[in-house]
Amino acid sequence: MTAPRHPPPPSPTRAARAFEEIYEAEFDVVTSYFARRTADPQTAADLTADTFVAAITSFATFDRSRGTARGWVLGIARRVFAQHCEAVTRGRDVVARIHGRRVLDTDEIADLVTRIDAEREGRELIAAMAALSPADREVIELVDLVGMTPKDAAKVLGMSSGALRIRLFRARGKVRDLAPNGGQR
Repeated sequence: MTAPRHPPPPSPTRAARAFEEIYEAEFDVVTSYFARRTADPQTAADLTADTFVAAITSFATFDRSRGTARGWVLGIARRVFAQHCEAVTRGRDVVARIHGRRVLDTDEIADLVTRIDAEREGRELIAAMAALSPADREVIELVDLVGMTPKDAAKVLGMSSGALRIRLFRARGKVRDLAPNGGQR
């Protein structure tokens, strides 16, 4: 049995352009992902930056045949957020993180405050979804808030498209019963 053939890695210049395209296309999606999870502009900016640092570090492993760039970047964002939550919960590296922050200028803070405010309904929906299982919450967020297709969301979550669609249908029904305005944005 022969090993599967992979295309040769792109040249550094092509790879840089390809990553830049992904960065420009997905920056707002990733920032909004974190704005739904925190009301602190500095934390949203830090997590977004951490996501793209991790993405550029692992860009050579990105394979478009396995999914979309959005799914790949959001998968990284999920891991970055999980690591952030773990660090906060344990109180690890608190001093290093405070001292390592880049001070945001007024325009950056204003932009992030606007984005955080724009995601207020998303945060309210996430708060209402607290009664759901973590898997149900992620399915709803990726499909209904981020706008991914069920197929791409299934790849991000590592499940079959059919299983995701069933989970999504059931989770939406639960949200209608739990959320203010029936979960409508």
